[in-house]
Amino acid sequence: MNRSDIARYRLHHQQISAGRLRTVEETAAWMCAMQAQDYSMVKWAFGARLPGLTEKEIAASINAGEVIRTHLLRPTWHIVAAADVHWMLELTAPHILSSSNSRHKDLELTPALVSKTRKIIEKALADHPFQTRQELVSRFDQAGIDLGDNRAAHILMLAELDGLICSGPDSGNKQTYALLADRVAKPKKLHREEALVELARRYFTSHQPATLEDFIWWSGLPVRDARKAMEGIKPDFVPEEVEGQTYWISQSFSVPAAPDPGVFLLPAFDEFIISYRDRTAALTFEDHTKAVSNNGIFRPTIVVDGQVTGIWKRAVKRNKVEMEGLFFRPHSKTEQEEVRSAAADFGRFLEKEAAIDFKAI
Repeated sequence: MNRSDIARYRLHHQQISAGRLRTVEETAAWMCAMQAQDYSMVKWAFGARLPGLTEKEIAASINAGEVIRTHLLRPTWHIVAAADVHWMLELTAPHILSSSNSRHKDLELTPALVSKTRKIIEKALADHPFQTRQELVSRFDQAGIDLGDNRAAHILMLAELDGLICSGPDSGNKQTYALLADRVAKPKKLHREEALVELARRYFTSHQPATLEDFIWWSGLPVRDARKAMEGIKPDFVPEEVEGQTYWISQSFSVPAAPDPGVFLLPAFDEFIISYRDRTAALTFEDHTKAVSNNGIFRPTIVVDGQVTGIWKRAVKRNKVEMEGLFFRPHSKTEQEEVRSAAADFGRFLEKEAAIDFKAI
């Protein structure tokens, strides 16, 4: 196995080139968690793994509560299968809260204030089950709570980490919050050791080949907990050394049959890029700053044979989507035609006509 193989195998196991899953819920469970602060792009992250489904169909699954969008792991917004949200919150929230404690002290988010905001949220969502961020923030404002220095975002995140709220169905073009207890029935509890092993098993199965350092980055777990999780799955995984790094591969791993995984237009913040600490198997060091900004914005990428060869932009109009491909290197006519085909797939996902132009950067 070499670095190019690593990238191609990741495309396969992340279901980008394999495409063997059929539903949003099944895909979320397979991936364990998918980063989701860019809501429109995470819908395409599912679309890229579920060929044939449209944005509306994926939104319907999200609105139905088959999957949940909330804060966990590093933390940022992620989408997880509804059946997984409770054990993942119970596993990861304590560390997130501990690491955020200093910032929350600076914001004077005292236990008394957090308790007050919790009661406001509970009352608001009892009156109306689904409310937008703006509607909840207006309740805080009416209660005389200082919302300066982006305090509202922290208050809402604390409520998510506490298991009080999560995503509700869309209201027009806005996302809503709902009470998690109303959205998802609480399943049988996983003990912490069981949850650690489950998280590691899901990550390494769906993201393989990957290193322990990749898992530490993706999960946000303390190193000690990540190592314990890794020990729990070692009987089912084998190590392979590549250029001085140890990658873990499942015992049942088999080389994908397709020799060429093709060309893909992947969304911003896609797991294919963001879920690894070392991304050089797919994205060269020289091109990294073109695909990932200095302030951590992961741009939509063009992937050819497992390698990031450019980025893309889109402008969604009423009946069409205008796209632009910005190449890091010259692309052959065949590659350009495959990019055009991938752009057409994105257009079909939005149920619009798509056109793409190219330029080098």
